[in-house]
Amino acid sequence: MELRHLRSFVAVAEELNFTRAATRLHVEQSPLSRTIKELESDLGAVLFERNSRGVRLTWAGERFLDDMRPILAKLEQARANVKRAALGFRGVLRVALSDCVPADPLS
Repeated sequence: MELRHLRSFVAVAEELNFTRAATRLHVEQSPLSRTIKELESDLGAVLFERNSRGVRLTWAGERFLDDMRPILAKLEQARANVKRAALGFRGVLRVALSDCVPADPLS
Protein backbone atom coordinates (compact mmCIF):
# COMPACT_ATOMS: atom_id res chain seq x y z
CA MET A 1 0.00 0.00 0.00
CA GLU A 2 1.45 3.32 -1.07
CA LEU A 3 0.56 6.90 -0.22
CA ARG A 4 -0.74 7.44 -3.77
CA HIS A 5 -3.20 4.58 -3.21
CA LEU A 6 -4.53 6.27 -0.10
CA ARG A 7 -4.81 9.71 -1.70
CA SER A 8 -6.52 8.18 -4.72
CA PHE A 9 -8.98 6.32 -2.52
CA VAL A 10 -9.92 9.45 -0.56
CA ALA A 11 -10.40 11.45 -3.77
CA VAL A 12 -12.71 8.83 -5.30
CA ALA A 13 -14.55 8.38 -1.99
CA GLU A 14 -15.16 12.11 -1.65
CA GLU A 15 -16.10 12.68 -5.28
CA LEU A 16 -17.96 9.37 -5.74
CA ASN A 17 -16.95 9.71 -9.37
CA PHE A 18 -13.77 8.39 -11.01
CA THR A 19 -13.68 11.11 -13.67
CA ARG A 20 -13.91 13.99 -11.18
CA ALA A 21 -11.43 12.28 -8.84
CA ALA A 22 -8.97 11.83 -11.72
CA THR A 23 -9.31 15.50 -12.61
CA ARG A 24 -8.78 16.47 -8.97
CA LEU A 25 -5.63 14.32 -8.79
CA HIS A 26 -4.36 15.42 -12.22
CA VAL A 27 -4.24 11.84 -13.53
CA GLU A 28 -6.06 9.85 -16.18
CA GLN A 29 -9.12 7.84 -15.18
CA SER A 30 -7.72 4.46 -16.29
CA PRO A 31 -4.59 4.56 -14.05
CA LEU A 32 -6.78 5.79 -11.18
CA SER A 33 -9.09 2.80 -11.61
CA ARG A 34 -6.06 0.48 -11.60
CA THR A 35 -4.75 2.15 -8.45
CA ILE A 36 -8.06 1.57 -6.66
CA LYS A 37 -8.14 -2.06 -7.85
CA GLU A 38 -4.57 -2.53 -6.51
CA LEU A 39 -5.59 -1.07 -3.16
CA GLU A 40 -8.67 -3.28 -2.95
CA SER A 41 -6.54 -6.30 -3.81
CA ASP A 42 -3.95 -5.36 -1.20
CA LEU A 43 -6.63 -4.88 1.46
CA GLY A 44 -8.61 -7.93 0.43
CA ALA A 45 -11.84 -5.92 0.43
CA VAL A 46 -14.08 -4.20 -2.08
CA LEU A 47 -14.16 -0.49 -1.20
CA PHE A 48 -16.54 0.71 -3.92
CA GLU A 49 -19.71 -0.60 -5.50
CA ARG A 50 -19.58 0.29 -9.17
CA ASN A 51 -22.65 0.23 -11.39
CA SER A 52 -24.11 2.05 -14.37
CA ARG A 53 -25.49 4.78 -12.08
CA GLY A 54 -22.14 5.59 -10.50
CA VAL A 55 -19.91 4.71 -7.59
CA ARG A 56 -20.82 4.11 -3.97
CA LEU A 57 -18.74 3.27 -0.91
CA THR A 58 -19.19 -0.15 0.61
CA TRP A 59 -19.32 -0.55 4.39
CA ALA A 60 -15.63 -1.46 4.32
CA GLY A 61 -14.96 1.62 2.19
CA GLU A 62 -16.76 3.88 4.65
CA ARG A 63 -14.70 2.50 7.54
CA PHE A 64 -11.48 2.89 5.55
CA LEU A 65 -12.36 6.50 4.65
CA ASP A 66 -12.99 7.29 8.32
CA ASP A 67 -9.50 5.96 9.12
CA MET A 68 -7.72 7.59 6.17
CA ARG A 69 -8.87 11.19 6.63
CA PRO A 70 -7.01 11.79 9.93
CA ILE A 71 -3.96 9.88 8.68
CA LEU A 72 -3.67 12.03 5.56
CA ALA A 73 -4.29 15.17 7.62
CA LYS A 74 -1.47 14.13 9.96
CA LEU A 75 0.84 13.57 6.98
CA GLU A 76 0.06 17.04 5.66
CA GLN A 77 0.77 18.48 9.11
CA ALA A 78 4.11 16.65 9.18
CA ARG A 79 4.96 18.07 5.74
CA ALA A 80 4.16 21.61 6.93
CA ASN A 81 6.23 21.08 10.09
CA VAL A 82 9.24 19.96 8.06
CA LYS A 83 8.95 22.99 5.77
CA ARG A 84 8.79 25.34 8.78
CA ALA A 85 11.76 23.61 10.41
CA ALA A 86 13.76 23.88 7.18
CA LEU A 87 13.07 27.62 7.18
CA GLY A 88 14.45 27.87 10.72
CA PHE A 89 11.25 28.17 12.70
CA ARG A 90 11.54 26.60 16.16
CA GLY A 91 9.22 26.25 19.08
CA VAL A 92 5.99 28.00 19.84
CA LEU A 93 5.42 31.50 21.13
CA ARG A 94 2.27 31.99 23.16
CA VAL A 95 1.11 35.41 24.22
CA ALA A 96 -1.66 35.83 26.75
CA LEU A 97 -3.31 38.98 27.99
CA SER A 98 -5.38 39.41 31.07
CA ASP A 99 -8.40 41.65 31.42
CA CYS A 100 -6.76 43.36 34.38
CA VAL A 101 -3.69 44.54 32.38
CA PRO A 102 -4.13 48.12 31.16
CA ALA A 103 -3.81 48.52 27.41
CA ASP A 104 -1.40 51.53 27.62
CA PRO A 105 1.79 49.64 28.62
CA LEU A 106 1.46 47.52 25.49
CA SER A 107 1.36 50.54 23.18
